[in-house]
Amino acid sequence: MHPILFRIPLPAMALKLWWALAAVAAIAAIFAILGLRRKDRGSAGIALVIGAAAGIAGYVFRETKFEAANLPIYSYGVMLGLSLVVGWYLTLTLAERDGLPKETMANCYVITAIAAILGSRILYVVTNPDEFKQASDFFALRRGGLVAYGGFLGGYLGSWIYLRSQKIRLLPWADVAVPSLASGLLITRIGCYLFGCDFGKRLPETAPETLKKLGTFPHWTQGTLEGSEGAPAFARHLDIVGRNSPAGEELVKMGHSFPVHPTQIYESVIGLVLLAILLWQRKHQRFRGQIFFLFAFGYGYLRFLIEAFRDDTERGEFGPMMGEHWLISGALLVMSVAFVFGISLGITNTKVRNVSRVLAFIPPIAAFLILRPISFGKQHAVQLSTSQWIGMLSAVICAWFYAKYWETARKSPKLAMGLESLGDIKATQDDASGRRKKSDEDDDAGNDDDEASAAGDADDAPKKTPAKKKGLVGKKKAKVEENEDAEASEAAKTSSSDADADAEPKSATKSAGDDDENAKKDEPAETA
Repeated sequence: MHPILFRIPLPAMALKLWWALAAVAAIAAIFAILGLRRKDRGSAGIALVIGAAAGIAGYVFRETKFEAANLPIYSYGVMLGLSLVVGWYLTLTLAERDGLPKETMANCYVITAIAAILGSRILYVVTNPDEFKQASDFFALRRGGLVAYGGFLGGYLGSWIYLRSQKIRLLPWADVAVPSLASGLLITRIGCYLFGCDFGKRLPETAPETLKKLGTFPHWTQGTLEGSEGAPAFARHLDIVGRNSPAGEELVKMGHSFPVHPTQIYESVIGLVLLAILLWQRKHQRFRGQIFFLFAFGYGYLRFLIEAFRDDTERGEFGPMMGEHWLISGALLVMSVAFVFGISLGITNTKVRNVSRVLAFIPPIAAFLILRPISFGKQHAVQLSTSQWIGMLSAVICAWFYAKYWETARKSPKLAMGLESLGDIKATQDDASGRRKKSDEDDDAGNDDDEASAAGDADDAPKKTPAKKKGLVGKKKAKVEENEDAEASEAAKTSSSDADADAEPKSATKSAGDDDENAKKDEPAETA
């Protein structure tokens, strides 16, 4: 376990940090200009944000120098970068399978990642204000200082703002993004373990030797990190026992911390389990947002439990001071009730669902029995950490939304799985009814056009019958006209018959003349 994985050997030279940041800002400006020329406002906006961030950082670190020959590659930074790369491919693959626009999702991922890092840093600053004496300390990430829940909240806010500008709803994106959060949890907590931060409380003497070995953090050599003489767990224990005390001298002689709970590994395993559950649940998804709500509840519940084993002083605590057995078990009871009336609805097997609801109340009961004081009046008063409060509240809220959307999915499965079926259910139904109304209006307009076309054809056709006249006079006139037409027709027929009769004698006379002429030709000629 070491905060630095390796160092890159380069020629010895001093470089100013703002040079590199200025180069990043210039490249981002070029990409922004190209995006505007292509009329791609999303890409241009991302480039502008990156360029602005690089410019601000360059101004803050304008006097900072570092030796290129001693360039360290930090373990946490490597794991953070690896988690971003894995999350990129995982998110875009799932987005493409769900029919989401790939380019828009790629832009959203970049914005979400930047907002997540910014949010995690801000929450760390808020919960540990004493560590920041000047503005430049905000950007000093070499010693860690990122809170996972701050990253979740920052990423959620950043993606919501961007998707709103693109007129795309949030939950379909959240469903494809949260598996990358689980994979990021799996990878980044390994970086935490190598760095030594986010460690747990001391292990009991009866703990397994393997667990003790995993939970032992070393005393680093002098100058490994600025302002630090060892892993955070080692420094914490040295402050507790006293640097000049016999126990402190013994600790320095050992060269490592006392065995503690390796909570980083616990949380990394949780990330792996959540990733497997989310990918499996996608095959049985019933409504948009189901994967997101399941992750938020599961991580909130498990993070609350992990926090009970944490011992680092950088977590931040607030809220009422109560007995540990009452506070912890009471919070677990609230989340158990949320599971029963919310998340358990997703278990379609009735027997398994009922068993899981009963088992959900075991953790709060067990916590009360384990944490209760041996004698009355000797209870251990504690406060919940920032992450515990956020985890509990997010678990309860997401369980409520899970139950609400599940009921909608039961009534209208197609609507619940539509890409537009997100946000407010009523708004979604109004949108659907509006689309149906518009379709009906289009059909009516088409029918009206057909009727108008048919009427035009009828007008173009010749009139075969005279228009009917109303009234007695009209009827008499119509009858007179019919009689006149009949008489005219009869006269025409009579005239035609007379003409045929006159033609017959002429034809007969002509025929007789022709016969006489032929007979004369047939008689023999007289000889002289």
